[in-house]
Formats: sequence, structure tokens, C-alpha cells
Amino acid sequence: MRVFNLKAFLPRTLFGRTLLIIFLPIFLLQIAVTIVFFDRHWTKMQDRLAYAVAGEIAAITQEVESGDDQETVKEIFKKHMSLRISFPEEKVTTENNISSVSQSLFKALAHQVDRDMIVYEFIPDKRIDVYVLLTNDEWMRVVVPLGRLHSSSSYIFILWVFGLSILFFTISLIFMRNQIRPILRLSVAADRLGKGQDIVDLKPSGAREVRLAAEAFNKMRDRIMRQVQHRTSMLAGVSHDLRTPLTRLKLQLAMMGDGPDQDAMKQDIEDMEVMIEGYLSFARGDSGETAQATDMNELVEEVVTNARRNGFEISYQTASDPIIMTVKQNAMERALSNVLGNAAKFATEAQVMLMQDMGYVKILIDDNGPGIPADKREDVFRPFHRLEQSRNTQSGGVGLGLSITQDIISSHGGTIQLGESSVGGLSVIITLPV
Repeated sequence: MRVFNLKAFLPRTLFGRTLLIIFLPIFLLQIAVTIVFFDRHWTKMQDRLAYAVAGEIAAITQEVESGDDQETVKEIFKKHMSLRISFPEEKVTTENNISSVSQSLFKALAHQVDRDMIVYEFIPDKRIDVYVLLTNDEWMRVVVPLGRLHSSSSYIFILWVFGLSILFFTISLIFMRNQIRPILRLSVAADRLGKGQDIVDLKPSGAREVRLAAEAFNKMRDRIMRQVQHRTSMLAGVSHDLRTPLTRLKLQLAMMGDGPDQDAMKQDIEDMEVMIEGYLSFARGDSGETAQATDMNELVEEVVTNARRNGFEISYQTASDPIIMTVKQNAMERALSNVLGNAAKFATEAQVMLMQDMGYVKILIDDNGPGIPADKREDVFRPFHRLEQSRNTQSGGVGLGLSITQDIISSHGGTIQLGESSVGGLSVIITLPV
């Protein structure tokens, strides 16, 4: 049995749901008021007006049958009651044509006029013709204007009710837009902060709760920026302190001459420099760089060109139209270079594809290497984790390349996934929001 899901029909935005909360009670109230009004006021008013007109027609019938001057009766009822009276000479063959309005008049006439009669409504002419058979077998026609059977105040009432509701709903709509706008600005600022983009000071506005959220966001952003600046300053000092003794060791080894021991020590120092540079690069991340509008076609093509210079065979496929994104260009080049560098170590060729779909940019990198087992694909993103078990930094690196890449991609609001390539090796899928 299929269960009806009401949530599928509800608005998904806060603005839409707020409008629904405001509009739905007003709409139901208008329906209830209209039903009650038409059921009580409109019907009773129409019946009373029809009863009054029927009484006038009964009085006309009585006056005519009493032998009074017909012309005098015509003038009196035409002048004071807007009823036109005539006596057709031909035989009346018209049948009843009764609508909702004339139905009330017909019922009232049946109670007050004990005669054969015919009621015919002419809607285009806005009149009702009432034919009454007199005692002398003559027909008397009374023309009743439709205005005598309904009140215009009913239409005015409905106009006021719905008109004021639309006016108040429009005013509520304007105020709600002003209340939702600060929330949208806050969400945009949070998204830009998550992508590592610069954010001007978010001015708190709107309701008190929204202002408090904006102030908390500004404080959080300031704390994050201070932490990044302190970390960058500390890493600059560490870099200087570590490289200074390494430089002295290299000078001392150069003065000692050549030999097996000296060569081994030189290799150890070079390995230490590589590891220190890797540690500092991982800790430094992409801080200090400003995001700017970049053509991803040109950026990826430049990374591919640099990889080809090292003898790695790469095929590149992309869309012809430019794909403009706001990214930290150097950091993004570094992330893609790390992926292609890993592919060059274990594969002989790779395929790179750039595409844009549904608000996202995808970069697919497939190689023909040995790949990575499915149960170890998550582990390679951990810092200092290497699939190659030796401690040789030339063959296995320091285990920070993919960690740095994931950190850069995440700072742009994207994701990186590993899978099985169509050419037998590893497939790297990078997804970035536009």
C-alpha cells in the first residue's frame, strides 16, 4: 500500500514555507467567511427582496382586478417601484426560465399570488418578466429589474474582504523577503568561507536571532583566520630553524671530501630536506593565497603540459567553452600535479577529462597502473600513510601527496574519490562546486 507523502508537496525553502504558513490560514478563513456569507446573508437578503417584489406584484394584480384605471396603476408602480406593467394581446406561450435569482421570486410569488403565472429571466437585459393570468383570462406582464432582487453591498463586501487580504498578504510578503535576505547572506558567506574565499565583514541585520547568528559567524571567521595566520608564522620560523642546521651539515660534508660515508650522509640530508618540505607543505596547505576567477580549461591544460614534459603520456579532453571558477590557482595546480605525479610513478599513460554538469565541475583522471585495492583507498588520504612499505622517499614519497590534495579540494568545497579505471588502473574523480 502506497503511503501519501505530504512532504513532497511542501516548499523546500524557508521563504516558501513561511509564505505557506501565512497564506494557508488566510485562504481557509476567506473560504469559510464566503461560505457563511453566501449561505446566510446572501440567501436571506435575496429571499427578502424577492418577497417584497412578490408583494408588489400581488398588489398590482389586486389593483388591476378591482377595476382601477390601468394607466394610473402603471404610472404609480413605474414611478415608485420601477416596475413596468403591460397587457400583451397575443397568447403567452413562453415557458418558465428560472435561475437561482428568479427561483426565489417564483417561490415568493407562489405564496402571495394565487394565479397561474410564468417567470422568464432575460440575463443580457438584466430583467425578469413575470406573466400573471388575471381573472378575466388576460395576461399581465410585469417587468422586474434584476437590481430589485439583489444588493450591491454583497459584492462590495466580497471585494473588501479579498482586496484587504491581498493587500495584507503583499505587505507580509515584502516583510518576509526582508527577513529572509540576511539568512541568505549568511549562508552565502558560510559557503564562501568553506571554499577558502575572502569574505568582507558580514553586517548583522534582520531579526535578533539572525543578528546573533551573523555576529557568531564573524567571531568564528576571525578565530579561524587568526589560527591560520599563527600557524603560517610558526611554520615559517620552523622552516628557517630546520634548514639552517641542514645547510651547515651540507657545507661540512662538502669540506670533508668524497667517500662512501659522506655519500650516505648526503643522501640522508637530502631525504630530510624532502621530508621537511613535505611536512611544511602539508601543514601550510593553501593558506595565504587569494581565490580568483580562473578558467579551469587553461589550468588543467597547464598541469597536463607540465606532466608531459617529464615524459608521461597523457590524453586530455575538455569542453570547448570556458569553465570559469573562483579558486586558489596555485593550490589547485598543486593538487592536480600531486595526482598526476602519483600516476606517473606507477603508470605509463593517463587520461584526463574535464566536464561541467548541474552546477559542478568534474575532473576525471584515469591511469593504466596497478591501481589501489578497494579496502585501502580511504587509507591513502591519511597523512604519512604509504602503500609502498619501504622508507625510501624516492620511491614512496613521505605519504602526504594525496593528503595535501584532499585538503586543497575540501577547502574549495569539493570532494575527491578513488575508483577503478576503465583502462585497468586507478580512477580519481574530483568534484568542485561552481
